Amino acid sequence: MPRFYCPTHLIPGALLDLPAGAARHVQVLRLQPGDSIILFNGGPGMAGRGGEFDATVTHMGRSDVQVQVGSHHPVEREASRTVHLAVGMPANERMDWLVEKASELGVASIQPLMTERSVLRLSGERAGKKVAHWQSVAIAACEQCGGNRVPMIHEVMGFAAWVKAQPAARTGQAWLLSLRSGTADLRAAVSASDNPAGVITFLSGPEGGLSPTEEETALACGFAPVTLGPRVLRAETAALTALAALLV
Repeated sequence: MPRFYCPTHLIPGALLDLPAGAARHVQVLRLQPGDSIILFNGGPGMAGRGGEFDATVTHMGRSDVQVQVGSHHPVEREASRTVHLAVGMPANERMDWLVEKASELGVASIQPLMTERSVLRLSGERAGKKVAHWQSVAIAACEQCGGNRVPMIHEVMGFAAWVKAQPAARTGQAWLLSLRSGTADLRAAVSASDNPAGVITFLSGPEGGLSPTEEETALACGFAPVTLGPRVLRAETAALTALAALLV
């Protein structure tokens, strides 16, 4: 059954005009009055009940779609561990792909970073448009995969400003993907953690990785280095492999 993100309070029995994005999707699917859909409203900044709601299409206009909200189901398909991903933005469509797959895996949030080796450089209006686009990618991924908590895509930040402001790095739940020798295996680090089910901030670099200076800065700020093994993975593959190990 089609699922749609509806970031508003959902009350069983209420008539509701779907937001523009969801309404367009309903129209693309050529749904008709009487057809059933599922709505969910959980996510950062929302005071929703979580779970999902049955709903029935009651009106199809040229640009508007009205539904009647049905029963609430307290089903959640979220990961047991909360992981916030900070990533040096990969170029071209690879960031889109990373956001989509990270959302499917259940990441809590994504922080796009501009690093010394980042190919993609964003600022001002262009950065805002990219973040809005990535947020829509995350929403679509959650609609498809059954997730009820849409990850927050944060505003683009420079690496130095971001890493020095991370409280997680001072509590031992901040990890850095590193190729340096003697680095602990990620799975071993999770097993040895004093709080394996706690909140984790995970930092991964762009193409070519973080610069030596950036890595030293992260380590000085409390990030612990971890590795995925002897192979050198692409930037987006490395980040997603780490998330899979932490969330699945």
